[in-house]
Amino acid sequence: MTSSTKPTLVLVHGAWADSASFAAVTATLQLEGYNVLLAPNPLRGVESDTKAVSDFVAQATSGPVVLAAHSYGGVLITGAAAALPQVKALVYIDAYAPDDGESATTLSNALPGSLLNVPDPTTVFDFVLPAADAPQGDYDSYIKRDKFHEIFAETLPKTESNLLAAGQAPATLAALGTPFTGTPAWKSLPSWYFVGRVDRVIPEAQQRAMAERAGSVVVDGHAPHLSMLAEPVKVSRLIVEAATSITRS
Repeated sequence: MTSSTKPTLVLVHGAWADSASFAAVTATLQLEGYNVLLAPNPLRGVESDTKAVSDFVAQATSGPVVLAAHSYGGVLITGAAAALPQVKALVYIDAYAPDDGESATTLSNALPGSLLNVPDPTTVFDFVLPAADAPQGDYDSYIKRDKFHEIFAETLPKTESNLLAAGQAPATLAALGTPFTGTPAWKSLPSWYFVGRVDRVIPEAQQRAMAERAGSVVVDGHAPHLSMLAEPVKVSRLIVEAATSITRS
C-alpha cells in the first residue's frame, strides 16, 4: 500500500490516561507510513465524549478510517462508528466493547478479577468535586497513585508507572457508569481485539467474552491494562492488520 491508499488511523485513549499512552504505537504506525490522528476524549460523559470523537473523525479525516481505542475509549468508538460511514474497522485494545445497556463499570465487574470492583471505591480512587453544586456524577476520579502500578501498569517499570500515575487525566463517575445505548458498531463492522493477559481493570476472561461476542480477531500479550506501552509492537501490528484488511476487501 502507498500512503495515499492507506486508511487513516484514529486512536482514542481511555480513562486515567491521555494521548501520550499511544506514543510508542503512534511512532511505530507513522514509520509504517500511516496517517495517525489522536482523537480528543474529554472523559466527561458517554454521550458528549462519543460526540467529540465522532465530530473529530467527521471533520479531520477523508477516506477510509480505522478507529482504535483503549479502555473506556472502546465505548466511544462503539457508538461513534455507527454514524460514520468512513469507518471501516474497529480495534479494541484492552477496551470495552459494550452492547446496548452495558457500561464500563458493569463490564468491569461482570466477571471476577477487576481490582476496581471493591465494596468501598475510596480504597482505589481519589475523588475531586469541581464545584460545590455539582451532582455526584461530576466527581472526577483518579486511580490512587500508590495503587496505579498494581492496577494499571503491573509489567511496566515503576519509574514509568509513577510518571503515568502523576499525570492521570481524570474521568467522571458518570462517564464510567452511564450505559451505552443503541446498536453497537461491532455488529456491522469487522473488529480486532488485543487482550492483555494481566489486565487488572478488565479481567482477561471479560475481554475475551466481549471479543468473542463481537466476532473479533484476537491477539493477546503479557500486558497490563496499559498494553499499548507494554506491548507496542504487538498492538501496532494488530492495528496494521485491521488497516490492511480494508484494502483487501
